[in-house]
Amino acid sequence: MFTLRQGVVRAGRSWTDDGAAHETRHLKARTKRDSRPVPIPPHFVRMLREHIATEGTAPDGRLFRTNRNGLLQETGYEVWAKARRDVLSPYDLRHAGVSFWLSSGVDAMECARRAGHSIAVLHKVYAKVLDQTRERANSRIDAALRAWNEPE
Repeated sequence: MFTLRQGVVRAGRSWTDDGAAHETRHLKARTKRDSRPVPIPPHFVRMLREHIATEGTAPDGRLFRTNRNGLLQETGYEVWAKARRDVLSPYDLRHAGVSFWLSSGVDAMECARRAGHSIAVLHKVYAKVLDQTRERANSRIDAALRAWNEPE
């Protein structure tokens, strides 16, 4: 389980009180002291533990950083965006992740909670993925009804 409490955003030197390019802020749409738990599957826990054992963390605990422990810059995101365009799907990783959860049979409410969405947003944005799970749902309901109706 990750517990998110704040984020670092690039505001620009002209827009911060101390003239720094980055600013630490509380989570969007939450109070300053609020946190957001984000469950992660055991597979990713193992990957993160391996990453930390191999790469360590920045002095402030960040997992992802530059070679000199700095914050990732926009140019890094530009490289990532190009790689994504060239070799990955047109969807962002968040969308791909939530779609994967839904198509894997994870309950829609749990997917919404993990993604930080309302159930209404989940149904609107992922309607096509949810629609694809109809046959699997019908098969499960059918199997459960058959088992329920079978004499003992």
